Amino acid sequence: MKNFALIGASGYIAPRHMKAIKETDNNLLAALDKNDSVGIIDSYFPDADFFTEYERFDRHISKLKYDQNVVLDYVSICTPNYLHDAHIRFALRQGADAICEKPLVLNPWNIDALSKIEKETGKNIYNILQLRVHPSIIALKQKIENGPKDKIYDVDLTYLTSRGHWYYTSWKGDVSKSGGIATNIGVHFFDMLSWIFGELKQNVIHVNTHDRSAGYLEFERARVRWFLSINYNVLPEAIKEKGQRTYRSITIEGEELEFSGGFTDLHTVSYQEILKGNGYGIEAPRQAIEIVHQVRHSDPIGAKGDYHPFVKKPLEKHPFNL
Repeated sequence: MKNFALIGASGYIAPRHMKAIKETDNNLLAALDKNDSVGIIDSYFPDADFFTEYERFDRHISKLKYDQNVVLDYVSICTPNYLHDAHIRFALRQGADAICEKPLVLNPWNIDALSKIEKETGKNIYNILQLRVHPSIIALKQKIENGPKDKIYDVDLTYLTSRGHWYYTSWKGDVSKSGGIATNIGVHFFDMLSWIFGELKQNVIHVNTHDRSAGYLEFERARVRWFLSINYNVLPEAIKEKGQRTYRSITIEGEELEFSGGFTDLHTVSYQEILKGNGYGIEAPRQAIEIVHQVRHSDPIGAKGDYHPFVKKPLEKHPFNL
């Protein structure tokens, strides 16, 4: 049984990590979050210690180590994106491996710095890249690998996940903290595309605003038109009529990739692989981090060239600037 600590216990994704720790027969020693709405811990680890102050959490972990000879094996990190780098460093300084939610970091050079700390401490940094363990995505990768080696696939990626005004008040609406739309809701898709279709050759940005982001990516094996948005008004009418607020579509050569199900246990599968020594390390997401960094720092060119059809949907003002 391995000992875990968890940082970011009140966040949306934290229960999936608690569930994964529980289902892999391990133990959560302590958790940290500045917000105290963490009653979900009782469903998994009611005896875990909980802290709202980083300093007391840090001291507690040290006391376990030096006073009780309790070894901390892993720190799971579910905090806002801009804090991942610092919390990964905390894990390694405590002599633990880090398991971090996506995006691993916001900038490519953060990976380089963390790599040095890995070497210095001898500890490992793992990224949760759940789409890489999704059965449908694995099957697609195998299909591409077994297909014609010279074929370049045409791919359309559309991910619309409606968010209310709260989004812009939270850290997610602050580009300096979340990395913007492409980073916050799209980075795992860019990682999936990189994993399947190889090295990036071209990255063109058509739109990048507070509520949507779109562009064209050319990989070794694919030409990808992509569109991401959190604006409900962008949803197709047929989806709205069903009362749904989310629309996800990936087409390859015009054929829809079915991967709507099978998401509930992907964190547990990811933890199982990490515990077996097969987790995805810090180099795995590098290309995806480079893609979203370029999106954030490029000037959009508008509806020019090969663009996703949704690029022409009318832009809207920020809800706080109406």
